[in-house]
Amino acid sequence: MSSRISSIAIDAAEPRVIADFWCRVLDWRVIDEEDGVISIGRADGSWPTIDVIAVPEKKAVKNRLHLDLRADGTSTAEELQRLLDLGARRTDVGQGPDATWVVLSDPEGNEFCLLSRTVQEARAEA
Repeated sequence: MSSRISSIAIDAAEPRVIADFWCRVLDWRVIDEEDGVISIGRADGSWPTIDVIAVPEKKAVKNRLHLDLRADGTSTAEELQRLLDLGARRTDVGQGPDATWVVLSDPEGNEFCLLSRTVQEARAEA
């Protein structure tokens, strides 16, 4: 037996902004909203979901846990531009110039990465 990831939690000073951002990035939807928590997920109800939780403080330091994304059905360059157009920002967390991924931040500064290989390229190499 083992555990499964049910939900990933993101603290946010403006949870609606962050939930809307991640819904657009992942093509997910709001599945529940209650008591300062906005839950987003896939339309089919599969796990994991993301819970965006209202907190009074702003983000202060680099995340110890982050999401890694791969472009799916498009090139990595096109996906990077789409993410930037949605409000992501390039972020320097000390990655070197030879990094094969791009570090980005959501509108409140939560870091995430766009990996260089697309979903299709990663599957072909597996």
